[in-house]
Amino acid sequence: MSKALIEKIRRARELKVPVNGKNYTIRRPTDAEAVEMPSTRAFDFVCAFVVGWDLVELDLIPGGGPEAVPFDADLWREWVADHPDLWQPLAMAMKDAYIAHVKERGEDEKNS
Repeated sequence: MSKALIEKIRRARELKVPVNGKNYTIRRPTDAEAVEMPSTRAFDFVCAFVVGWDLVELDLIPGGGPEAVPFDADLWREWVADHPDLWQPLAMAMKDAYIAHVKERGEDEKNS
């Protein structure tokens, strides 16, 4: 039961982010993870908090097919290493999601 609940909690922190015509699923950092954000390189942060994509094989390799490719963290890290144009917009989306979370929490505390 707890594993299923943990997965639900994590999924509640996910959102889709369009970058360069493709969709990536990011997970908003927790408060504990956000503490480490200033000392983490954008690449490492993007590798850790992108948890899904809507990519096909052709997006990943030249001459690839039109088949959807299931997200895999190791494949993501390998592929995104050669796509620095994605690092900043995805990292900013994660930062913005965290800031919105903090702001929303502050509003909830004011209304309590």
